[in-house]
Amino acid sequence: MNTMTVSEVSRAFNVSTRMLRYYEKAGLIYSTHKEDYSYRVFEEEAVRRLQLLLILRKLRIPVKQIEQILADQEQKNTLQILVQQIENLNDEISSLCILRDILNALTDRLDENLKIHNKIDLLEDKELIAIADTLQLSKNNLKEAVSMNEVEKANETLDKGLEVRLIQLPPFTVASFQYVGENPEDNAHKIMNQFMLDSKLYDRKPDARYFGFNHPNPSDKQEYYGYEVWVTIPDDLEVPAPLAKKKFTGGLYAAHAMEFPNFQEWELLSNWVNNSDQYQANYSELGEEIMGGCLEEHLNWVYSNHMGWPENGLTGKLDLLLPVKAKIK
Repeated sequence: MNTMTVSEVSRAFNVSTRMLRYYEKAGLIYSTHKEDYSYRVFEEEAVRRLQLLLILRKLRIPVKQIEQILADQEQKNTLQILVQQIENLNDEISSLCILRDILNALTDRLDENLKIHNKIDLLEDKELIAIADTLQLSKNNLKEAVSMNEVEKANETLDKGLEVRLIQLPPFTVASFQYVGENPEDNAHKIMNQFMLDSKLYDRKPDARYFGFNHPNPSDKQEYYGYEVWVTIPDDLEVPAPLAKKKFTGGLYAAHAMEFPNFQEWELLSNWVNNSDQYQANYSELGEEIMGGCLEEHLNWVYSNHMGWPENGLTGKLDLLLPVKAKIK
């Protein structure tokens, strides 16, 4: 039976090793250790499950529902999930059609008026102003009316654009821990979580914040990558080994709240910065070794750790933080 290493699967399917580990931890796929072989590998069945998983994700099926589909022997629940997704897509298609028809009507009116050298005063145009009651959707005459409420509803349905904020992180002192090896995020979190409990950090600093980033980044040249975590601490707090005490100088960041585990949104945030008229990336000189200086802020992590990880204690979100600077005009 053919097998593939984690790196081979990552390259073949264009999915990060981190996402593969998330899917495996969620029980959606599985890898094994082959005897006399240092790397974890995926058997053929696991690869086929991954293929189906990725197809369903491209069809915008949520991970929780994919888990149900993979476990659904009778496939009745699968049918219901797919029918519901079709209904969701039909709602979006209807919303797109409303906006398209509005633009077509306005374009046609402008085109016809310009042909007779007659400009439309858009600020005073009664049909445009009265869109709530009488907007033409047909090409030549009134056949259908669309209310402004429908337009707003269509936009709400379709408004899935990336929400990006600009934030200035202040200088702060952090306790830092880096782990390189298998499951680096989980192992790094484990050590840092215990430090926060032992030091009663939340009692001393209830506004403490928690960050992480790949260090080093995944690479074909190495079996394992690493993850480094930071938690902000009072300047006078002593940090025991194997943790280290560091100073962060602060900076300006483009921020986007990501619903876990949609790490592909890093690419969307990068594209947003690349297309910005006002800002440009301000990556670290260490480059890919530390994700270019990008950070992942684990929201509510310190509080939830302090409270013993109660149900719904976490939002399930990360703030993706990409360093930026203003463009010189």
